[in-house]
Amino acid sequence: MGHSIFLCLGVLVVLCGHQGVHSEPPNYGERGSDLGLQVFQHVARSKPLENVVLSPHGVASILGMLLPGAHGETRRQVLTALRYKKNGPYKMLKKLHKAVTAKSNQDIVTIANAMFTQEGFPMEQAFVATNKANFQCESRSLDFKHTQRAADEINAWVNNKTKGHIPSLIKADMLDPDLTRLVAVNSIYFKGLWKSRFQPENTKMRNFNGGNKNVYKVPMMSQLSVFNIGLASTPQGLKYKVIDLPYHGNTISMLIVLPSEEDTPLSDVIPHISTATVQSWTKLMHQRKVRLLIPRFTAEAQVELEAPLEALGITDMFNEAKADFRHLSAEPVFVSKALQKAKIEVNEDGTKASAATSAILQARSSPPWIIVDRPFLFLIRHHPTGTILFIGQINQP
Repeated sequence: MGHSIFLCLGVLVVLCGHQGVHSEPPNYGERGSDLGLQVFQHVARSKPLENVVLSPHGVASILGMLLPGAHGETRRQVLTALRYKKNGPYKMLKKLHKAVTAKSNQDIVTIANAMFTQEGFPMEQAFVATNKANFQCESRSLDFKHTQRAADEINAWVNNKTKGHIPSLIKADMLDPDLTRLVAVNSIYFKGLWKSRFQPENTKMRNFNGGNKNVYKVPMMSQLSVFNIGLASTPQGLKYKVIDLPYHGNTISMLIVLPSEEDTPLSDVIPHISTATVQSWTKLMHQRKVRLLIPRFTAEAQVELEAPLEALGITDMFNEAKADFRHLSAEPVFVSKALQKAKIEVNEDGTKASAATSAILQARSSPPWIIVDRPFLFLIRHHPTGTILFIGQINQP
């Protein structure tokens, strides 16, 4: 069981209602990721000592799927928060979806989107067609009057698309038997093999200083290898290390962010992370041979998206009186629930073929050790588009 496995699921339940710092403009992958990073910051602020895992790309995807159905102020709020252009960003989103799920990543990233609608609910043809064209979004009809059966069917889809890692996303009580019209689901399944794998025999139990000041014994993976490493600092002058761990295929890597000083809390670094910050790290990174120790870890989190999205100005879609989805359906609807579930497992494995590549470099002196033994941040980034597929804070592996 090697590799890193990341999963994310976003879900929106739609009910029927009764009446910065960028030198070059960010691309669509970065714009969506920035909104997702802000959602993550909002959640991390409220849970500074917990593990939090989120897919920024997943948050942007689910909003992108609703966008063609939105009108007026509801649409304006989503476009503004995502910084998308007014006249249909769909061509760009289609290109982005294609790039992230390209053949070169096909074993690594699986993204699936679906719309589950109430039988007989009249969706606008253009809305369905746009989502099919841009997000390869499948549409299925269910009978939400039977809430348990409908939830089971959605969960079976999710379970299948995430290869069994997220067996259930929806509970029957999230669905209203009389009012639920549409459930939009986005799932991202990521399984990356390290380009330079950690040998299991080098994994030893070591101390990890948790965010809550407790000390945990955790399996610490270790390898002597060449990594891209940089030292960055926040506008307040707090220094932190960035370590780049590439996955096989080279288009995606995990970036680990660790405050340089042991007494600097992770929560002081998180507010300053944006796609522009991440982009700036690439100029600071240099290849160095180091002994890297990072914990093997698993983390799972469910994030309610309504409060963070409302804090970012997306309010009308959740308001029964104000939501305007006239391009989705002639029947007035609003979003009653938005949530995301994400899970990550990180361990030693990678592709055996690449394990020997770094052995050519001769050690002239003993290389420095980098030990990730206190709370850290990780990001999974698709380099060609700058899209942040996942971000998480780990306080307790």
